[in-house]
Amino acid sequence: MHDWLESPEGKNHQWAEYLLFAPDLFHLLWKLSGDPDVDKADKGKLVVAIAYFISPIDLIPEAIVGPVGYLDDIALAAYVLNSMINRTDPEVLRRHWAGDADVLDVIKRILASADKMMSVNILNKLKRLLGK
Repeated sequence: MHDWLESPEGKNHQWAEYLLFAPDLFHLLWKLSGDPDVDKADKGKLVVAIAYFISPIDLIPEAIVGPVGYLDDIALAAYVLNSMINRTDPEVLRRHWAGDADVLDVIKRILASADKMMSVNILNKLKRLLGK
């Protein structure tokens, strides 16, 4: 990812900023899945998002398209985290967030851009994965 972001393509890619959130989002999903302050139903969604992140088979496969393939993983993570916000104290999310920006702002920004990052068809499939 780092090498790609340093390349001319990565430096100029419109979603490069969002791709940088991938490691922090994965870390957050992992930490929240073991947090006793997180509802069991939400933990199930977290596990789905973690499995999707590490699966080589997904809607935008990294093995074929490179780092841009993490856009669907990032969007799914944001949807899962957003669905938790009403049932989980935001401080629980902040406690595990390793990124520099505020986690709630990051989630909001990703969700606001998700329909531009990928097709509506892919977004709908991600939402169906979560039972939406």
